[in-house]
Amino acid sequence: MAPAGAELKIGKKVSEGKTKAVFELPELPGCVLMQSKDQITAGNAARKDRLEGKAAISNATTSCVFQLLREAGMKTAFVRKHSDTAFIAAHCEMIPIEWVCRRVATGSFLKRNPGVKEGYKFYPPKIEMFYKDDANNDPQWSEEQLIEAKFCFAGLIIGQTEVDIMAHSTQAIFEILEKSWQPQNCTLVDLKVEFGVNMSTKEIVLADVIDNDSWRLWPSGDRSQQKDKQSYRDLKEVTPEALQMVKRNFEWVAERVELLLKTKSQGRVVVLMGSPSDLSHCEMIKKSCANFGIPCELRVTSAHKGPDETLRIKSEYEGDGIPTVFVAVAGRSNGLGPVMSGNTAYPVVNCPPLSADWGAQDVWSSLRLPSGLGCSTILSPEGAAQFAAQIFGLSNHLVWAKLRSSMLNTWISLKQADKKLRECTL
Repeated sequence: MAPAGAELKIGKKVSEGKTKAVFELPELPGCVLMQSKDQITAGNAARKDRLEGKAAISNATTSCVFQLLREAGMKTAFVRKHSDTAFIAAHCEMIPIEWVCRRVATGSFLKRNPGVKEGYKFYPPKIEMFYKDDANNDPQWSEEQLIEAKFCFAGLIIGQTEVDIMAHSTQAIFEILEKSWQPQNCTLVDLKVEFGVNMSTKEIVLADVIDNDSWRLWPSGDRSQQKDKQSYRDLKEVTPEALQMVKRNFEWVAERVELLLKTKSQGRVVVLMGSPSDLSHCEMIKKSCANFGIPCELRVTSAHKGPDETLRIKSEYEGDGIPTVFVAVAGRSNGLGPVMSGNTAYPVVNCPPLSADWGAQDVWSSLRLPSGLGCSTILSPEGAAQFAAQIFGLSNHLVWAKLRSSMLNTWISLKQADKKLRECTL
């Protein structure tokens, strides 16, 4: 693959919409170039204006959002940013449905649901779908309509399984972005996404773009401070000064969306093993921590044979101000976890490497604890790492995003396995 920014031979135009065009890339089979335009529209292009610089702003926003989602583990069509105004994506056959996820009732939802006041909160977020049909103003569709349409894209028939995957993915994408905007004190009110079928892998992936046209974003939860395209829709008259105000809003979002890829929150896992013979068990914990982007250190210490050293190591990690989860790995009689739990305010997790011979007896040293101790016990190394990630995810949106994406991908794999089994049975 050509390096980012390198000259690419642009092939024929695949499609063109109101704000972007899609081109083949002969040198990159299976990929296309998504080229943004300096165009802003509203009301299915009933209002349309040129906004100089919008292509670069939209491309920067989309590239950051897709990078965030991809690094979290979401399946997307995004490959990489190519230039200021274009990015490379996997070639997909698009499914003509706009999926909308709402946390707060506003906009068209209020018109379609008279009696609901603006600001009504949806728990869980509300999912809606709209068929892409400009001539009929993108009518709202039901799940049943989508299934009965019997669409087939890139050889994949859109049935109940595919509809469920897109609905669950829409909610997960919204929740990841909602969580990511919270450190910026911004409320993600709602979000519009589209899916396509990857022409190469034949799987459903998040496609198209997610830019400032795709969501409502209210700083401090205040609608009057809105920074999204609604500020353009609400213009009573389009003047050069008004368009500059809209552009400043878009630039504000593009600058801050880069911060979604970073976190000020720190954290680490420290695995204490009672013996170097437990190393392989501990390395599985470390590997799983790496999957969540969490640093992990391994130490050897025995609370039975060297309690003073165990407490010294504990103090070493308590003293530098980095939030820490201790994982105690000790077989036979586990004194390590309880001793740590009784002497630190930091979370402690027991993850004993149980043997087949005495495991049923040994585990009780991790489960039956004196009063005043709060260490949990998780037998799986992967589970211990996941539990630590859930602790750090409370204050680190990047870790939380990986957890949420992992949940979704597990659900999708089970859904697809069930579909495959039923097809084999039939």
